[in-house]
Amino acid sequence: MSVDGEAVQARSETDEPGWEVDRDDEWGVAVITTVGRQLKLRRESVGMRAADFAVAMGYGEDLVYKIEAGNRIPRPEYLEKADEVLGAGGLLAAMREDVAKVRYPKRVRELAKLEANAVEVGLYSNHNIHGLLQTEEHMRALFDVWLPAHTEEETEHMVAARLARRTVFERSPAPALSFVQEEVTLRRPVGGTMVWRRQLEHLLELGKLRHVSIQVMPTDCEDHFGTGGLIEVLKFPDGTAVGRSDGAFAGRPVTDPKQLRILELRYGMIRAQALTPRESRALIEQMLGES
Repeated sequence: MSVDGEAVQARSETDEPGWEVDRDDEWGVAVITTVGRQLKLRRESVGMRAADFAVAMGYGEDLVYKIEAGNRIPRPEYLEKADEVLGAGGLLAAMREDVAKVRYPKRVRELAKLEANAVEVGLYSNHNIHGLLQTEEHMRALFDVWLPAHTEEETEHMVAARLARRTVFERSPAPALSFVQEEVTLRRPVGGTMVWRRQLEHLLELGKLRHVSIQVMPTDCEDHFGTGGLIEVLKFPDGTAVGRSDGAFAGRPVTDPKQLRILELRYGMIRAQALTPRESRALIEQMLGES
């Protein structure tokens, strides 16, 4: 295929892993169906065939049909290019925000929305380094050893969703973010030595942020209130809160004040038992020095 005499390799759906539509996500299906319909209507209104549009876009014709039929989530750059090719004056490009949200699973979107609105977030993790603290390399290394094995598309979905949640660190005004990590999660060389080192360095960088507190729970702590597993407590501007713990209330999110007090009590005791942020930083630096 060539355009103006220059060879161009059209990008097809095989080059776009992780952009399938989740048919169980009704809102997502509705958004992508509407976007596809608008793209098709705009293309037809300017008298452009799908084949010619595909050439102008630099994508395969098969991908154009999939997107217009609502069977594929278009990348933001696809919408921007389509807006330019079809002379839509920004109308197609404006759909990027909703389309970007659809790529993330419904459960992750709901969690990201809560984190985006919270003024205070408390998180205790005892199995892995918490997702908000992970580097992209660390995420991929974790997903690569999952059983049964994830497909490439599933991995891309999960990595993209987890990366998107990290905007919580960039909010203004900044929320108070508190993390307590089990020491063992920091010592496990997930992904190999270099990936592990970069993960520890990332923790040190995040710990420098004034609104972020990272504490380590020592493995040799005898009286440990975190044996029930992960704890999350998010508080919002209106005074409400939501919490969840693997070891309480069947792992379901709770908003009842009495139940929240139990989670806050446990999390408060865990923070009290953990190393201080300064001591935790020193321990992480020690780990780096030993590697």
